Amino acid sequence: MTILCVRFQLPPMYEAALPGLLGLLEEFTPVVQALPPDGALADLRGAERYFGRTAVELASVIRVRALALHGVDCVIGAGPGPMLARMALRDARPGVTRAVAGDEVRDFLAGKPVAALPGVGARTARTLCEYGLDTLGRVAAAPLSTLQRLVGARAGRELREKASGVDRGRVVPNAVSRSLATERPFTRDELDPGRHRRALLSAGEELGVRLRALDTVCRSLTLTVRYADRTATTRTRTLPEPTAHSAALTAAAYGLYEALGLQRARVRAIALRAEGLGPAEQASHQLTFDPVDEKLRRIEEVADRARAKFGPRAVMPGSLAA
Repeated sequence: MTILCVRFQLPPMYEAALPGLLGLLEEFTPVVQALPPDGALADLRGAERYFGRTAVELASVIRVRALALHGVDCVIGAGPGPMLARMALRDARPGVTRAVAGDEVRDFLAGKPVAALPGVGARTARTLCEYGLDTLGRVAAAPLSTLQRLVGARAGRELREKASGVDRGRVVPNAVSRSLATERPFTRDELDPGRHRRALLSAGEELGVRLRALDTVCRSLTLTVRYADRTATTRTRTLPEPTAHSAALTAAAYGLYEALGLQRARVRAIALRAEGLGPAEQASHQLTFDPVDEKLRRIEEVADRARAKFGPRAVMPGSLAA
């Protein structure tokens, strides 16, 4: 089985172009899984036989068509399974597909840091590194009982399998992402709550723009604050109603932030994730008769039309709040 992981080099907040690009992939295989905002997995198991070409050759055709038909370049990784294709993508660059053949998997994984493995978070990676298991080659060679003592029975077994190149994942056709996320890193550890709030304002507006471009609303919002010591705090709030309204998202983000009660916290990055996505046409909006809110919604409509006509940079994030 050969899987492609494709990341289209779309401008920020331009997920609306993704469906057309997925259609391009579906000309080669019906087994395509969207990875919003700008990527996809494609199972070429049958396409290689049908077209009489290798996955790398098909990847070159996909790249040329994406450029010719959509004006969008892409980077592509190829591997025997979804996990390996995703990891190969990290080594790819425009114009050159990074392919990992079945007999190259162990060598490809051996020297990579343990944190490069999908599903291995910072805490697990730190625990493994403390015991000298800092590369995937060392993890694969470690006794299963050792890994299970460190990270748990099931997690240890899965970790060893993945580090050895066993990829049990599959491409799920037509899978739709249930969340959208954006992050605002700071150039230095930030103490100023005012800068934290400006980051939340920018992130909330961006999420609103992206949701509206996809004709989608979200039902909950998750805030993640990452600190200088590499720890993080995450909080989730269910919204009063499904929305893609930037002002509502920003207000919810402010509420989540204030509830943390941070006291001179050294913040490295702030991230927002819109979750529980659904079609906007199926969502209801409670009229508030608030003239300020109605004005903001009208401004959003005008800004969205400008972006649709002139491109995503026609109205830059943060300009509506200025």
